[in-house]
Amino acid sequence: MQALIPFPDISPEIFSISLFGFEFALRWYALAYIAGLVIGWRIVVAAARRPRLWRNDAAPMTPAQVDDLLFWVILGVILGGRLGFVAFYQPAYYLANPAEIPMIWQGGMSFHGGLLGVVTVNYLFAWRHGIRPLSTADAMCMVAPIGIFFGRLANFINDELWGRPTDLPWAVVFPGAAAQDCPGVVGLCARHPSQLYEALLEGVLLGAILLWLAWRRGALKRPGVITGLFFAGYGVGRFIVEFARQADAQFITPDNPLGHVVQIGGLGLSMGQLLSLPMIVFGLIVAIWARRRRVA
Repeated sequence: MQALIPFPDISPEIFSISLFGFEFALRWYALAYIAGLVIGWRIVVAAARRPRLWRNDAAPMTPAQVDDLLFWVILGVILGGRLGFVAFYQPAYYLANPAEIPMIWQGGMSFHGGLLGVVTVNYLFAWRHGIRPLSTADAMCMVAPIGIFFGRLANFINDELWGRPTDLPWAVVFPGAAAQDCPGVVGLCARHPSQLYEALLEGVLLGAILLWLAWRRGALKRPGVITGLFFAGYGVGRFIVEFARQADAQFITPDNPLGHVVQIGGLGLSMGQLLSLPMIVFGLIVAIWARRRRVA
């Protein structure tokens, strides 16, 4: 296969410093988390200062409560993302090596696990402050695509979660033996930049739609609409991109080269697609229910 676009020479580390014999590095992945959380936090604070956007022209949270929510979200993302990766993708390995579960600096975070973590802390936060959980969920879902966008860009820079081999004009030649292990391909192997597909589809497109609905179409006045559309929108986007995304190595075998976890005849679903289906169904149910119910 002809080399199409070479992978850009960008170090995963922005900079590193040595202090007292220890090496400290700021990585693009960490910066992506920080940027997504900070920008999302500021947008939610701005929305909390505009009562007209919300049900009964009353914001469900004060800016100070939004600041408190940020801490809860960080906790949910980190704990949920790590435990989700352990449970969904490599349970056998971590059962045999439980001491490595907290080692998040080695990599290994699951979006679906992080989402479950945020859902959990959302209800705990809302219960503690006496706020409707759907209103806080709407606020977080409205800005979640921003974090997804930065996170997928970081995945690309880190040379991870690349796509399947392709000869499309925008295919990228990722470095490394794993990325170049393409059975039947002679020469360099170019792949779908599936990280960028997700950044555009689940980040830019979904984010633009949700922000437009929240700020221009009054969607926050009907608690649950933004939450439902986020779940359904992300699920659809992820389901589509999975057709171009390389499955995780532990699911790929000689008899199952596409890494399907569910196979029916000649068809199958990847782990990402399997986890996205309930998101789509749940999101559509919530959005339709929220849109149709009578708001006092």
